[in-house]
Amino acid sequence: MRLGIFCFVGLLLSSGLVSAQTPKPGSPSPSPTPKLPEVRPALIGTAPNSLINTIDTAGLIKKGQKEAAVMFSCLVAPTGQVVRSGAYRGTSGSELLEQELLKRLATAKFIPAVHNHQPVIAVFYGTVKFAVVNGKPRLRIFANQELNEVDKESDFIDPQPYVEPPPDTNMTTQEHADDSKFTGLHYPETGSTVAVTGVVELALNVDAKGNLTNLQVLSEQPPLLGFGDAALSDFSGAKFIPAFRNGQPVESNVKIPVYYKPSAAPAQSE
Repeated sequence: MRLGIFCFVGLLLSSGLVSAQTPKPGSPSPSPTPKLPEVRPALIGTAPNSLINTIDTAGLIKKGQKEAAVMFSCLVAPTGQVVRSGAYRGTSGSELLEQELLKRLATAKFIPAVHNHQPVIAVFYGTVKFAVVNGKPRLRIFANQELNEVDKESDFIDPQPYVEPPPDTNMTTQEHADDSKFTGLHYPETGSTVAVTGVVELALNVDAKGNLTNLQVLSEQPPLLGFGDAALSDFSGAKFIPAFRNGQPVESNVKIPVYYKPSAAPAQSE
């Protein structure tokens, strides 16, 4: 059973969120659009409906939000729509920031990820930092969850696992061999009579081409219920949009949290 931020993967693959609408017969031909890059991570962007431009910083000050930070992840469709999101690991006193973040993620528009010149479904990992400086709000949103990178406010983007669009019969055998085998999260058979949420922290090594070169479980809570093995299975064979630093793909060593929620739990995702 596919859960968490990936429970909509099948729906996306069969819906209009995967690709642009096909022009109706007889309709004027659309204007040619620039060719997409070979690879590009999902990005926050700067449009009026982007996350950075919709968070109500003035409202946060009025409500009393002080300096805080919250991590989040979201499933970004090829249209740029956010179809699932969650926030976690907030600093002390970050509740107001987290509420505002989740509210704005519901309607935010991202720049979608691209692989092989085609928009793909991808998981975006980010961190929001808020502070009040000389009575004015200071908001920063980073496309990574590496504390040392966030503290330095680096131009670094975490690698993003992606889901392949429906098979293209025109692709070569080699291109199909390079497909991502990532299909989402699968809640394990825990053997427990009590529904529990599992949290696994993974260490990933991803090369500059998006290949997963090393995968390790750093921790799993609760232990001995199969969550660590489930995460290893779910990410084995996954391909990534590689990490980017200063606009260029690079090799990376990162840590990501993976949340497994039972079907009876409220629909949330991290």
